[in-house]
Amino acid sequence: MQVQDVMTKNPVVVPVEAPVREAARLLRTYRIGGLPVMRGDELVGIITESDVLSLLDTGEISDDLWLPSPLEIIEVPIREFINWERTKQALSDIGDMPIGEVMSSPAITIDAEADIEAAAALMLREGVARLPVVREGELVGIVTRADIVHGVGAGAEESA
Repeated sequence: MQVQDVMTKNPVVVPVEAPVREAARLLRTYRIGGLPVMRGDELVGIITESDVLSLLDTGEISDDLWLPSPLEIIEVPIREFINWERTKQALSDIGDMPIGEVMSSPAITIDAEADIEAAAALMLREGVARLPVVREGELVGIVTRADIVHGVGAGAEESA
C-alpha cells in the first residue's frame, strides 16, 4: 500500500508569515495536530501542537511561596492560579509571533508513491507524527501515524 492511498489530500495549510495565533486557531478548528507551512506554493516547514506548546514558558512555581499549615489545603489552588496568570501572559506574548520563527524547517517529507512501511519507518526514525506528502516537489497531502494504522488495518481486512 502506498502513502497516497492513506494520506489526507489537500491538507489545511498556513502561510509562513501568519501569526502563531492563526496556526493555533486552525489546529483547534480542524482538530488536527500539525500544519504544513507554505510560502506561496512552496512547502517551507511544518508547525505542530508541540511547537506551539514549547513556546509556553510559564516558569517554575515560586520557591518563596509559603503558607501556614492550616492553609496548606488552599496552597495548590493558589499556585495553580499564579501559574495560570503566567500562562495567560505567555499566550498573549506568543500569539503575534510569526509562524516562521516557530515552525520546524525544513519539513521532513515523503513521496506520495512511497510504501506506508517507509513512511512508518521515517516517522519512527525522525520522531514525528505526521509527514507532508509531496509529488515532484509539490505538496499533495499529509499522512499521520493514524492514517498508516488505518491503512494497515484495512489491508488486513482485505486479506482475511
